[in-house]
This record gives sequence, C-alpha cells and structure tokens, in this order.
Amino acid sequence: MKKRFWFVTLCLLAAFCLIVPVPAIKAAAAAEPKTLIYDGAHLLGQADYDELNAMANEYGAERETDIMIITTDNPENEDVVKITEDFYDKQAPGYDKPFGNAVILTVDMRNRDIYLAGFYKAEEYLDDARLDKIRDKITPDLTEGDYRQAFEKYIKTANRYMGYEPGVNPDNILFSLWFQLGAALAIGGITVGIMAYRSGGRVTVTGRTYEDAGTSGVLQRQDRYIRTTVTKRKIQKSSSSGGGGGRTGGGHSHSGSRGSF
Repeated sequence: MKKRFWFVTLCLLAAFCLIVPVPAIKAAAAAEPKTLIYDGAHLLGQADYDELNAMANEYGAERETDIMIITTDNPENEDVVKITEDFYDKQAPGYDKPFGNAVILTVDMRNRDIYLAGFYKAEEYLDDARLDKIRDKITPDLTEGDYRQAFEKYIKTANRYMGYEPGVNPDNILFSLWFQLGAALAIGGITVGIMAYRSGGRVTVTGRTYEDAGTSGVLQRQDRYIRTTVTKRKIQKSSSSGGGGGRTGGGHSHSGSRGSF
C-alpha cells in the first residue's frame, strides 16, 4: 500500500514539473520583443539595431501600432511603394493581430528613395500630411548617412504624432511645453507689473508740464534719401513630391509619403 502511495505521489510530482514550465515558457515568449526592423541593407550595427528594435517595441505598444523599418539594397530594382505594400501583404504585421495597425518606413538604398505608409489606425493618425512631416524631419539625417539618428527620430515622432487626434497639426507651437511655460511666465510677469503699478503713487508730471504751448512748435521738416538695401535669400526646395497613400495588392488601404535622400 505504501509503495503504491509513493508511486502515485512521484507520478504527480513528475507531471507537475512538466506542466509548470509551460506557462513560464509562454510568458517568456510573450516578453520577447517583436522583430520590427528588417535591416536588409545592413545600415545598423548590432548594438544600434537592438536598441532601436527595443525602442520600436516600447513606443509602438503605447499606440498599439507596430512601428516598423525596412532597409533594402533592392537587387530587383522594384519601386519603393511596391516593396512596402508587398511586405505588408506577405508579412501581415500588426500590433495585436495579422494585418493590423502598422506604420512602415522603407529605405531603398539602390535608388535612394524612402516611403512611409500607415495602415489601419496608423492610416488615420498618421495621414499623408503627418507622414510628410516625418519624412521632412528624417531626410537630412538619411542624406548625411546618420541612419541611426534618422530611425530614432522616425520612431519617436511617429509615436508623438499618434498622441494627437486626427486633423490637428502636431507641430503647432501651442502644443510646445516651452511655449506654454513662456506664456505662463509672461502672464505672471504682466500680472505682477500691473499690481506693482497700482500699488505705487500716480505720476502727475508729463512732458508737457513745463512746455509753453504758445511758443513751441515744429520749425522745419526735411526728408533725406540715404540708400536702398536689397537682401537675397536662398529658398530651400524639397527634393520630392510627397507621394501619397494607396492600396496594397491584398486590398489593404494606407496613407503614404514618398521622397528621396
């Protein structure tokens, strides 16, 4: 009887040891960061790649949107828009489901073209106009070859822009923290100045107090031409048209912004 008891106990313990690690394994798998950067052109070192991929996971979770980057040498010389759309159709990215919320930055090193596309929630919150703004911010860094800086700026700006309701200019100075602090200080200074003015005595002496109105006046007016100054300023022009959104071969609509660097 005792042998049977110990045999059953050992079997239960063995079964428990086999079952317990399963949730732990699932939890560990869930905690693993998603691959959000596909650096086919090898523009990033391993340390930069790991840091940016972790950043994309963190910031994307805040907006429930996959913030993705694709770099390619484009050996087949495909159009950058087609590369982006085919990637979405084949990889089916999305924050919480296949073909879900995603914003993708594609960098074509062969033709030095870039394309940004927003799908589903990102199509609404990162429309063509907002993607144009993001592209304008990162293009100088791409031109200089500072890819890490460009990708970090893209991730952070996409996250920030998605924090504003659609139709709002996210770069409006009224949303700037420094502007709000400056306005608060200015209002406070004006208030203190008014209070100080009201607390002091009134000044009754003016510029006309000792003026003889009968003998004072303008004796002569004269205009004299000195010189004309002309200033020339170079107007910077964008290197691209901006592009726009569209629909993938699989039927998924998206916003878009196209450019070169």
